[in-house]
Amino acid sequence: MMQTLMSANNAGVGLPPQDRKAGWIEVICGSMFSGKSQELIRRLRLANIARQKVQTFNSALDVRYGKSHIISHDLSRVPCHPVRTAREILTAVLPDTQVVGIDEIHFFGPEIVDVCETLADAGRRVIAAGLDQDYRGQPFEATARLMAVAEFITKNLAVCIVCGAPANRSQRLTSTRKRISVGASDKYEARCRRCFTR
Repeated sequence: MMQTLMSANNAGVGLPPQDRKAGWIEVICGSMFSGKSQELIRRLRLANIARQKVQTFNSALDVRYGKSHIISHDLSRVPCHPVRTAREILTAVLPDTQVVGIDEIHFFGPEIVDVCETLADAGRRVIAAGLDQDYRGQPFEATARLMAVAEFITKNLAVCIVCGAPANRSQRLTSTRKRISVGASDKYEARCRRCFTR
């Protein structure tokens, strides 16, 4: 079971603003196993149904399930273009693209904020998903900064693997101290505040 917390301002997520030329940024964040990629995929599929031109990007670091698709933990998938840097997204977006999806925003660093703002300023809908905290419970700066400038924010909660409470932390199960260590259930568990250990 996944819970989603949304601010009152999020009631219009998925609905375009009155001025169709205006772009905006939507951020989907949360812990591991909270359904971030699944929600991103859902929104991108709805945009496709609406016959909007969609392009999707992911970090080249994310090879857990495949290189040319965004794939959620439940194995839902959409094709994507893997990029090494956030700036590559700007050069790859086609002129007629209306919706840009970006997964794993925390892998890109602070430059992803300027990229998303540039795309939104150009009239595009930007849907970005990623972790809001690292394995120590510290905020990922890129996600935090993007949330500050986004029009819509959705924070997903997972279920704590220990006690079943709502979970907003990603418990690392390996001993590596690297901040970025790509993995899934082999390396991480969703934990609540009480069951999370630093």
